[in-house]
Amino acid sequence: MEHISKYLTKEIKLSSYEDKLFKSDLMFDDHMLVWFISGETKIIQAESTFIFKTGDTFLIPRNELATIINYPKNGLPHKTVVMHLSTERLKKFYEKTEYKKSIQPQQKIYRFNNHPLLESCLNSLIPYFDMEDEFPESLATIKIEEAINILRLIDPSVDGILANFDAPGKIDLVDFMQRNFMFNMPLEKLGYLTGRSLSTFNRDFKKLFDTTPQKWLTDKRLELAYYHLAEKKKKPTEIYLEVGFEDLSHFSYIFKKKYGVSPNQLPLNR
Repeated sequence: MEHISKYLTKEIKLSSYEDKLFKSDLMFDDHMLVWFISGETKIIQAESTFIFKTGDTFLIPRNELATIINYPKNGLPHKTVVMHLSTERLKKFYEKTEYKKSIQPQQKIYRFNNHPLLESCLNSLIPYFDMEDEFPESLATIKIEEAINILRLIDPSVDGILANFDAPGKIDLVDFMQRNFMFNMPLEKLGYLTGRSLSTFNRDFKKLFDTTPQKWLTDKRLELAYYHLAEKKKKPTEIYLEVGFEDLSHFSYIFKKKYGVSPNQLPLNR
């Protein structure tokens, strides 16, 4: 797989994937504003699936679990301009900005299809990626704040996400795990998202589920895979990434170990 990233600053980059696809389970530390030049991305969350393609722009909030699958399309690479909206940058912005505070921010992916203001803002960065000199920090600040102001103009509710700097609070662990078991995240991050230290997360998990997180996660992913294969009649190649596995051969091995047949041998898939 060939992945090329050109950075103007640590907050602005041009990202390109040349291979067939690239899959990752992510939780971003920054809000991510992404504009598509070419290619396609599927973002899978606990309750929603999104498809983004050429011309689309989207904002994915920080601390959101997601499976992201990037595809080249029509002979072109998966190519995007990505802007990190960091907590540090946003605190400085909102210190000098009046806004209406949201009692309960709506944590969601914001989609802006072919919006001319956003597209013009992000497209204007393209020539700078060929610069040999260092990109001035003052200009980076101007471009990032321009993007933030455009987002706020398009959808004022975005302040509820961008101006929220709180860490996740302690939440119901059973509900969280039942909705998010398909995401391959380090246990430390799962603990953080549920408002727990790693030791507290492991202790609470054992008390609630009477098993280890690793075993429970594997069993839940295999159960979901079995459902897709047997009930929805999907192929192993269509579902193994989306249910939380990274490698098809490993998935087939542990599936057969649990169910006694390989994914391709289920009666309804013959």
